[in-house]
Amino acid sequence: MIEHLEGTHETVNYRKNTNLKIYDNIQYEEYPMHWHSPIEIVMPVHKEYRVEYADLRVTLGEGEILILCPGVLHHYDACEGERYIIQAEITSVLNLREVDAILTIIQPGLLITKQSFPDAYDRIHELVEQIEQEYLESGAFFEASIYSMLLEIFVLIGRSRAQNTQRFAADELRQKKYVEKFMEVCSYIDEHCLENLSLEDAASYSGFSKYHFTRLFKQFTGTTFYKYLNQKRITHAERSLSDMSLSVTDVALSSGFNSISSFIRMFKIMKGCTPSEFRRMYWPQVREQESHGAGH
Repeated sequence: MIEHLEGTHETVNYRKNTNLKIYDNIQYEEYPMHWHSPIEIVMPVHKEYRVEYADLRVTLGEGEILILCPGVLHHYDACEGERYIIQAEITSVLNLREVDAILTIIQPGLLITKQSFPDAYDRIHELVEQIEQEYLESGAFFEASIYSMLLEIFVLIGRSRAQNTQRFAADELRQKKYVEKFMEVCSYIDEHCLENLSLEDAASYSGFSKYHFTRLFKQFTGTTFYKYLNQKRITHAERSLSDMSLSVTDVALSSGFNSISSFIRMFKIMKGCTPSEFRRMYWPQVREQESHGAGH
């Protein structure tokens, strides 16, 4: 159910006095390629559901859960059945460094199944059902209750990722130290991602050798150091591209890239389009300016 769509940008019509929109979707309706600022969680309850995002096509089975990060272009096929769709503005919780790190790690989206999250799936599935029920009943403090459950989902995802460090940890205390260390490393990257930050810099900060750091970072985050770094830079660039006074070159240089060509190449890899195409898709005023310019 898309109520307000301008170009590809959906303005989500939240429930009054909340930052939430949650519904039990049974419509046989195609939803065109679009994006929005809230995070979106989709879980088919009856029959499968087909989704396209970030050049990926995914068929969700009953009970499988897809988390789409804010700002990700996505498209839903017309499908019979029933699914829960949760949209929640999470700007405030991104001030928690752990949540911000998790959102970076799972960009552009995360599929949660029994196979991919064997220890956390049942609880995450239960939380999605509870969120839908809490929203439906709308009791006292229901919004706070829903956000507490969303935070628990993020915690479960983060802890599941952290368990990947167990193969390097001889005991629980050592594993805990590894997790704390790599949360510090993620914060360090977040703070310095717009600078000329190298793998050697991050390894030195962590206290591990470059080789050991590379293996541990991949185990902890599920991605490489440079992919994590570039995701942070591209996220910064996305925000900067909304400022029409900045050229693409300005955005590239202010986002930690040394050249316009490397910026465009990385942007296209991560977003599936060039920065200029991104501006035209995400910010309708750019198209208007171009059309007015062409008319002169």
